[in-house]
Amino acid sequence: MTRPTCVLVTGAHGQVGLDLLDVLAGVAPLGADPAFLPDGVAVAEDEFQVLGLSHHDLDVSNEDMVHRAVSTSKPDVIVHLAAYTAVDKAETDRDTCFAVNELGAKYLSQAARANGAHFIAVSTDYVFDGDKGASYNEEDEVNPLSVYGASKMAGELWCAPDDTIVRTSWVMGVRGKNVVHVIAERAKNNQVVKFVTDQTGTVTGSSDLAQALVPLIRRRPGGIWHVANAGTTTWFDVAHYVGELLGRDDAFATPILTKELDPQPLAHRPTRSDLDTTKYATAFAALPDWREVVARLVRDRERLVKETP
Repeated sequence: MTRPTCVLVTGAHGQVGLDLLDVLAGVAPLGADPAFLPDGVAVAEDEFQVLGLSHHDLDVSNEDMVHRAVSTSKPDVIVHLAAYTAVDKAETDRDTCFAVNELGAKYLSQAARANGAHFIAVSTDYVFDGDKGASYNEEDEVNPLSVYGASKMAGELWCAPDDTIVRTSWVMGVRGKNVVHVIAERAKNNQVVKFVTDQTGTVTGSSDLAQALVPLIRRRPGGIWHVANAGTTTWFDVAHYVGELLGRDDAFATPILTKELDPQPLAHRPTRSDLDTTKYATAFAALPDWREVVARLVRDRERLVKETP
C-alpha cells in the first residue's frame, strides 16, 4: 500500500490555508464547487497526511525554526501560504514585510532542498507594474510598484529552479477577511459603495485555488504557474455583481478612479495585472469564471453567518 503524501502547509489558518486543509482531507470547503477537479482525480481517502502550521506555530522569518520544523516533520511537499499581505501597511513596515515574504520563502526553499521535499511558493500579481496593456504570462518581466510586491518578488528569486511558484491574484474566500465580505455587508444593510474602474485584474476564489494546488502537489512540476479564475474584471464590476446577487439596483455601486479615493492608498497598485492562465489550463483545466466563484462565495457566506453563534 502506498503511503500518504506528507504535506506541510504554512499559513494554514489563512483563507487559502483553511480551504487547502479541507481539500487535502477530501472535503469541499465553503465556497467550493466539488465537481471542479483540475486533473480529473478526486482526493482519495488517506492520500495526504497534512501538517498545517499557522503563524503562531511557525515564524517563517526565523531560519532555525523553519529548518527544525521541516527536518522534524519530513514532508514530501511544502506549500508556502504564509505571507505579509497588508499592502498599504507594508509601505511603512518594510522590514517586517521583507522578513516574512522574502526570508520566509528563502528559508523554506532551502529547508525543502536540504530535506528532499518539493517546495511550492504562492506569490502575487503585484510583482508586475501593470504597464503591459495585456494579461501577464509566466515569462513576462517583473517590476513591482509596492513594498509588498517587491518583497514577494524577492521571495520568488530565492526559489530554486525546480521549486514551483504559483502566482495568483485578488484572492477571496468565505473564511477570512476580504473585500467581498465588506461589499456584501453593505449591500445587506442598504448602504452604497464606491469602487475603482481603473484597476483591472483576475479574481481567485480561495477554494478554487486550493483545488488547483492539488495537481501541483501530486506532480511537483517546478517553474512558474499563473492560477486564477477565468475572466478579467475591475473592482467596480465585482462590487456591482455582488450587489446584483443580493438584490440591489445599479445605484448600489458607484464607479470612481483611483485618484478619487479618499484617503489615497499608501501603496501603488498596478492598473492592469490580470494573469494569463493558459499554461495551467492547458496542463490541467481552466478555473471557473470569476462570476461563478463570487456567486458561490456570497451564497456560502450567508450559510456561515447563520451558523456562527
